[in-house]
Amino acid sequence: MKRYKYMAVLALALFTVGCSSSSSKKELKPQALEKITSEVQLKKEWSTSIGQGQGKLWNTLTPAVDGDHLFVTDVNGRVSALDRFTGKSIWTRKLKLDVSGGVGVGAGMVLLGTLNGDVIALNAETGEDLWRSKVPSEVLSAPATNGDVVVVQTQDDRLIALEASSGQQRWIYDNTPAVLTLRGTGAPLVTEYVAYAGLSTGKVIAVDTERGLPIWEQRIAVPSGRTELERMVDIDGSLLLSGNTLYVTSYQGRVAGLNAQSGEVFWQRDASSYVGAAEGFGNAYISLAGGVIESVDERSSLAMWSNKALLRRQLSAPAVFSSYIAVGDYAGYLHVLSQVDGRFVARTKIDGKGLRVQPLVVGGWLYVYGNGGKLVALTIK
Repeated sequence: MKRYKYMAVLALALFTVGCSSSSSKKELKPQALEKITSEVQLKKEWSTSIGQGQGKLWNTLTPAVDGDHLFVTDVNGRVSALDRFTGKSIWTRKLKLDVSGGVGVGAGMVLLGTLNGDVIALNAETGEDLWRSKVPSEVLSAPATNGDVVVVQTQDDRLIALEASSGQQRWIYDNTPAVLTLRGTGAPLVTEYVAYAGLSTGKVIAVDTERGLPIWEQRIAVPSGRTELERMVDIDGSLLLSGNTLYVTSYQGRVAGLNAQSGEVFWQRDASSYVGAAEGFGNAYISLAGGVIESVDERSSLAMWSNKALLRRQLSAPAVFSSYIAVGDYAGYLHVLSQVDGRFVARTKIDGKGLRVQPLVVGGWLYVYGNGGKLVALTIK
């Protein structure tokens, strides 16, 4: 069933998280920014504009890097390949499609998904079509590939594997979605033999990429409350795999580190987040739904520090950048914090329409893609 009627639920849920207080019916505004003392200097290496950016829906079209090329799309299907060091255009395609899932890269392909259930593979060198395939529902996150299969997660919690060479369906893994969900899904994470996905029911699953057979599943969040809004426990943030640890965050649930082979819980902590986590220095970093940024020690699951200066500012997922953490907000500011104690060390305005997608860090370069289409490459000077 198409789930367009639930799009308003996301806006309602996030507006409630960002602007309301349990002790008052009066709306609270996003917290005003306090002046900071810059300790590091961000150098803008280049910037460019990518069409209409994220568009008016709650899209999270994240750029991707493969080699020296950076790939990015806007909501209308303007797909660009850029030199990641100079920002110079290599090729651009105008697909004129409602792109809602992207960008995935790998095995010489650039992968996209649309609101109409199209999955598109382009040649990474030329931008020409390799194949197009159809899946049963909206694709709201980037397809992922290991070179053998392309795995797509649809809005109705199905995992679908397509042949990387042709786009022909290899297998489908059905799940029953929650009654009410936030608009979005985390991108599937694919290794040589395993595909991982977070579901709207608060579960994480691991599936064999060859045949689509289940390997394990683990519940991260348990729905509770009297209303369906209170019972939403979506895993919408992207999963993160580091070594043998799979990092997962859920809305109105927990943040956890799982054994990627068995699904066993290494550690977990109550948390509510609709974006993914980052990790570094033995800690997991989370942007909580209310605007708190938290560092969690992986050994004890205790909070090492919390920064509460960005309440209700609708934060992106954090990204580890050198010894720092970078996170965007609804007003388009990029905030840079110390991993050690969470203090602000830098801030810069990127895009007046906001920063929703997680900053991308590759080889000491930070790529920030704003909601309005501004794409900026930064380094630390």
